[in-house]
Amino acid sequence: MTPEQWWGAALFMLVSSITPGPNNTMLMASGVHFGYRRTLAHLMGVQLGFGFMLIAVGLGLHAVLAQFPAFYDVVRFAGGAYMVWMAWSLASAPHQLAAHTAQGASGYGATQAFEDEVCQPQAVIASAAKQSKDYDESSKPGLPPRAATSEAVPTQATSAQNERQPLGFWGAVLFQWVNPKAWVMAVTIMSAYVPPGAGLLQIAPLGLMFAVLGFPCSSVWVGFGSALRSYLQDAFRMRVFNCSMAAALLASLYPMLTG
Repeated sequence: MTPEQWWGAALFMLVSSITPGPNNTMLMASGVHFGYRRTLAHLMGVQLGFGFMLIAVGLGLHAVLAQFPAFYDVVRFAGGAYMVWMAWSLASAPHQLAAHTAQGASGYGATQAFEDEVCQPQAVIASAAKQSKDYDESSKPGLPPRAATSEAVPTQATSAQNERQPLGFWGAVLFQWVNPKAWVMAVTIMSAYVPPGAGLLQIAPLGLMFAVLGFPCSSVWVGFGSALRSYLQDAFRMRVFNCSMAAALLASLYPMLTG
């Protein structure tokens, strides 16, 4: 590859990574619902997943798609159907942030509560004495056991089990293979910037370059979503945001499915 081809591919990657699309829309929504830290695995999965996909297309999958264009159409429409389902899931998502997520937005959560107990030994001693007293009373014959403490744990466990989770690393990696925009980007890069007969030593750096250039671009979307968390504590605003992101996800399908 010539320096002009490398610069052209880099510019194309930058523009494609920063502009709206399915990945960025989902990353922004995840930033709102879960914050930047919990969205980091999703973000890394997008970059590394597309980088691997780019290498696979360059090493022969591109030729298969050229010989069997119907397969590419199947992938596009199957991916489109999956993204319609994703848009519906986003539009029907809870219109209120999770309880522990709201704590994280205000900077006070389970970690801070644990630190408070550790930093206040008097409170720890008093709590231990109270638990010992409760145990002694519950062990006396004829007295029913105290259930106040035992009932709180299942409630917290049930709440943790029902809590929504962000898209993980491998989920984001697999999503690239049903993402129509990812296919368009990969095929375009290999057709426009990679010479015929290029080997792994020429194609692999392209995958690495996308991960390096795409990470800060997509991070902007996650950061913007995370910055909106305090504003979207209101249920109505969250409903409007979820529906707007679902509409944006559907709108991003039009040029890819009709092109």
